[in-house]
Amino acid sequence: MPEEQVRVLIVDDEPAVRRALQTGLAANGYTTEEAGTGEEALMSLRRRPADLVLLDINMPGLGGVDACRRIRSLLPRVGIIMITVLDSEDDRVYALEAGADDYLSKPFRLRELVARLRAVRRRTKTDVTQTGSVLRHGELELDLERRTLKKAGQLIHVSPTEFNLLAYLMERPGIPVDHRTLLRAVWGPEYGGELEYLRTYFRMLRRKIEANPANPEYLITEPWVGYRFQVPSDARSEAPGSSGMPITE
Repeated sequence: MPEEQVRVLIVDDEPAVRRALQTGLAANGYTTEEAGTGEEALMSLRRRPADLVLLDINMPGLGGVDACRRIRSLLPRVGIIMITVLDSEDDRVYALEAGADDYLSKPFRLRELVARLRAVRRRTKTDVTQTGSVLRHGELELDLERRTLKKAGQLIHVSPTEFNLLAYLMERPGIPVDHRTLLRAVWGPEYGGELEYLRTYFRMLRRKIEANPANPEYLITEPWVGYRFQVPSDARSEAPGSSGMPITE
């Protein structure tokens, strides 16, 4: 059961699906509201922001991917889980790039949904922070208390998951972190094999912070291992071929 009152907006064009989700989530202590379209979801969230959004990807009118982008723009820190009948990696990547924190493929068990909701809520909560901590490397400045990112003094918008991922690596400059460790540290202990999450989020972060995303100076891929955060001033001292390579993922 949630330790706090958590409000979930269920967005699906099938009334039977919304009812089933409402019943199951209410039994697990969640407060729920529903919307039958992407447009209704946006109106509902403007009236009263939710903590979490369950969003079906296939809906008439404003589709789930476009609705996700608009919701993320409206509420940068809301947790979004996209529900889809599609299970290809491309479709999962589209969901993540639209701003979803996670996704579930139908059919799924209520227990799995609740576990994902809890994991996303942990990542998007911002009431517990490291007071007074600011990480500075190169042109980047990450404020852990205000949860802001700046490059050369300019504010850069990042989602809660992007922020947590960058913070984890910036706190460990120069240290390679393997895929499983990174997934569990940022997404939660329920994760470990979702490599497309990492590929997608690193691609998005590189677009935001790297001068040349195809040849990054901060977020370095360690082939067959994971990733590391490189302080640009340290790059010159590295062995030839260990940095400055075009990324492969």
